[in-house]
This record gives sequence, structure tokens and C-alpha cells, in this order.
Amino acid sequence: MSTAAASHLSPAFPERAAWGTASKLRAWQQAALSSYLQSDPRDFLAVATPGAGKTTYALRLATELLGRGTISAVTIVAPTEHLKTQWAEAAARVGIHIDPKFSNSSARHSSEYHGVALTYAQVASRPSLHRTRTESAPTLVILDEIHHGGDNLSWGDAIREAFEPAARRLALTGTPFRSDTSPIPFVTYAEDRDGIRRSSADYTYGYAEALRDGVVRPVLFLAYGGAMRWRTKAGDEIAARLGEMLTKDAMAHAWRTALDPKGEWIPSVLAAADKRLTEVRRGVPDAGGLVIASNQTSARAYARILESITGEKVTTVLSDDAGSSERIEEYAAGDSRWMVAVRMVSEGVDVPRLCVGVYATSTSTPLFFAQAVGRFVRARRRGETASVFLPSVPVILEHAARLEDERDHALDRPQKDDGSAAAMWAEEDALLEAANRTTRTPDIDQLTFEALESDAEFDHVLFDAKQFGLNAVVGSEEEQEYLGLPGLLEPDQMAVLLHERQTAQHGRRPKVAEAPVSAHRALAAQRKELNKLVAAYARKNNAPHGVVHNDLRRACGGPSLEEATSDQVTARIEKIRAWFVGRR
Repeated sequence: MSTAAASHLSPAFPERAAWGTASKLRAWQQAALSSYLQSDPRDFLAVATPGAGKTTYALRLATELLGRGTISAVTIVAPTEHLKTQWAEAAARVGIHIDPKFSNSSARHSSEYHGVALTYAQVASRPSLHRTRTESAPTLVILDEIHHGGDNLSWGDAIREAFEPAARRLALTGTPFRSDTSPIPFVTYAEDRDGIRRSSADYTYGYAEALRDGVVRPVLFLAYGGAMRWRTKAGDEIAARLGEMLTKDAMAHAWRTALDPKGEWIPSVLAAADKRLTEVRRGVPDAGGLVIASNQTSARAYARILESITGEKVTTVLSDDAGSSERIEEYAAGDSRWMVAVRMVSEGVDVPRLCVGVYATSTSTPLFFAQAVGRFVRARRRGETASVFLPSVPVILEHAARLEDERDHALDRPQKDDGSAAAMWAEEDALLEAANRTTRTPDIDQLTFEALESDAEFDHVLFDAKQFGLNAVVGSEEEQEYLGLPGLLEPDQMAVLLHERQTAQHGRRPKVAEAPVSAHRALAAQRKELNKLVAAYARKNNAPHGVVHNDLRRACGGPSLEEATSDQVTARIEKIRAWFVGRR
């Protein structure tokens, strides 16, 4: 082991440096290392976006502490078995020998190792054993994805018991987090202005900064809605459109109907994603795709669908075991097209060639979503863009918008007003909002229902906090124009091209004559359409809904929406559509 070996480690080990940085630490890694060595703390929390190179930073620090004699042993704690192996392989490249096969039952490892790699569950099962190990030598404990220490109280207690005697503790996470009820061990908390305790990092390197530095890829989100039909437990058949405002339970059922492999939504979206992957591979020949599924049954079905689409074998990862690690490593080193996994590839697993993803899971937490998207943002050279296919589910689209919001902040754009969505302008929307105010919602995977049928419709693209696309039929020329975007483009080139595609799409739209309907129904439909456009435009521009409505009223004249005539509402619809394509 030597610091010289670590100094030549790629910034995003192994061989995953961003363009132009392969021979030295990235700026953030050097700054974080300097900060640590200057303050010489016992505990240090580094928050760095997925793909930034946390492993390289941690191992560089470990070589420094070993070289100085501050420590003589290293313990690495990771969320999964696969990550234990990944850490051990990375450490070996700099001469730090880690045993990833250490078991609680044997309680010992060979003297040729500097330490061991453990899972959080492994520590929780025998914390006293690991406390004894920690006490036996001055130890650096690297806690990878430390937020897992707050998964439940027993895990947190076990981590505290096992590693309280450690000489040094380095906590890492790729996602900012907070804990109000179960503080995570060895993490400092500070109260904000609202009196809420939030974790306080010693060094932070966010997605916005990494994007600015060219360390990570920008993300192109492609959202798909469509018509869904299902049967409830009571025997009622319900139909709804994914992407429209629904009650929580109806949205959950529509979402699960979309993810049912027996319907048409999943095959259509997987086919679209594979077309996107084909285009990306023109510029990135080894580009791969990943489908993240909710459960093993769905994962197997998705893999069969992809094999029928591509004619190629699909790598399927169903559980966190040794065989899964080998399959992931084989896929990472190869050039095959697709991998399908259940959850475990959502965090920490390093497959830099992943460029296209399908979020085909019902998991909706912001932490999981951020980790899932993190699998696709590892940049290897300039111009790479990640493409992630999403269901048009409000909570998921909001997570995607928040990822873009962080980027907007780096560009000195105003932050979105969190209270902006409170104003509902149509009576129908107000009723839906009231219906959604429930004290408890069943977990989506526990809802009892039967999916009957589904179809898919391309809704829009979200890029750089802007929404592009005016809905299109799957397989249409309009959808193909977005799927066929070049795989290698600078962010500003991508934005210009998306603007051009949307303008062309808007210009081709014919005006379709509609069957006569009653005046009140026609006006209600117009108001609903305007409200949807306002919501999309507000999200794109980080503006409150009310501000957008007022701007439209000033631009077009007329009374408030409740008093506006059909012609006045139509004028506002045309005006906001013009705004979408940059015409004021």
C-alpha cells in the first residue's frame, strides 16, 4: 500500500475519469481531502452526487492515514454484498487489501488483509463482534451510503455500538438526507429556521456542481402516459389516463396497471427505450440500458419482452447474492444491450456504460429515485447524455423536476416556490385536491386490484427544467424525433435541438373538428386544458401557478378564469402554447 499508488487512481475508479482529468484527483476530491487533513477530525461526512468518485476519495484518504500511521486497519461498511466486492477490488488497486468474504461466524480474517468489507445487516446481526475487532487496532471505518444507518433504530444502535471505538470514521452518501426521529450515528445535526434537524455535511459536492464541471451527464427524462383500465376488489371496472389528475388510490392503481407486463404500456415503453439506446450507441458503441423493476416476477417478464424486441440475451439480476455480483460485473465489462434488475442496482453499483434507463418500479421515495437516476449520470467523455424513461406519475415527475431544479440553482435561476401548487383554478381540480387529502394511503404494492389493459402515449421530455413535446402516439413520427436525438450532444446543443423539435411539432398539428357538446362541458374542458398547460409551464419555469395565470390575463386581457368566456380561454391556451416554443 502506498499513497503514490492512490495518487494515480482514476478520479472515478476504475478508469472512469471525466474528460481531461484522468491523471489527478478531481478538484472536489482534492478539496475534500485537504479539508480533512487540515482539520484532522475523528468523524467526517462527505456528500457527493452519484458518479462523482466517492470511492476514489475515500481510498485516497485511507492511504494517507495508513501512511501516516494514524490507523493500521480499515473496515468498509456497504449496503449490499455486491458493493463489498466492488470496494475490495477498488482498494486492491492501491495496495489496500480488504476481505469481502469475511463472515460473522468465522470472526477472523487472514493477516494479509488490512481489513474487511461488511454490510450494514452483517454489523447489525453481531455488533459486539465488530466492536471487538474495532478495538483491536486503530481503525478507519468507511460508512458507504451512511443513510442506511437510519433505516431502522436497531441498525443505528448496532453501528454506534460496533464503531464507537474507531480511531476515524468517514461517512459517505450520494444523496442528501435528514432524519427527524432516528438520528444516524456519527452524523452531526443542526436545526434549520423551522426547528427541523437536518444533517450537516463536512463537505458537499452536489449534482449541480458536478454537472457544471462536466463530471456527470445531464439527464433527458422521457415521460409516458396512456389509457389504463383495471378492476377493483369490489368488482368495479375503472378507466383512467396516466398523467391526468387522479385521486391517490386511482393514481396508484393506474400506475400499477401501466407496469403490468401483460398490458401494452410496458412493451411500448421498452421498445421506445430500445430505439433510444440504438441511437445512443451510434455515438457510444458500448452504451447499455437498465430497467429497474418492482419485483422478481415483473423483472423476468420485462426481460422476456426485451429479448423478443432485441433478439439478444438480457442480463437479469434478481437478488443480492454472489451470482448477482458476477452477472453485474460481466455486464459492466461487456457491450450487451440490456440489464433488468430489482432494486439492488439502484444504489452504489458502478456500471458507467449505462446511458438509458426505464423506471419501471412503483417505488416513489425521492431517495430511491435519486439513487436510481444516479446509475446513469456517470460521465466518461464530453457530450454524453443520460436518457431515463418514466411513467407520467406526478410524484415521479416532481422528483425529476427537483433533480433539474438543483441544476437550475447552479445557473442562478430562482428556486421554485413550494407553495405555488396550492392554488387550484378550476372547480374540478379543487375537488380532486380535497379527495387527495387523506390521512393514510396504502402502500402501492399492497393494493388489491386486477389490471385489465393499458396502452402508452408519449407525453413529453423534461430537460434542463423545461418541458418539450405536446403528446404523441407511440410509434408516431413525433415520438421518433425525440427518440432519435443524437447520443452525443453538449447540453446547450440538446436544448436548442429540443426547442426546434417542439416548434416543428407544434406547427404540424392540424386543428381537429370536434363533435358538438354542451357549452358548459366545452368550457370546463377548455379550463382543464389551460390548467394543465399552466401547471407544465409553471414547473418548467419555476413559477407559481397564479403568476402564470396573471401573466396570461395581462397578455390576453379579460376577467379571471372563472368568469372568462370560451373565446378568452382559447386565446390564453394559444398564448401559453406559443410561450412553450419561445414566442412571447
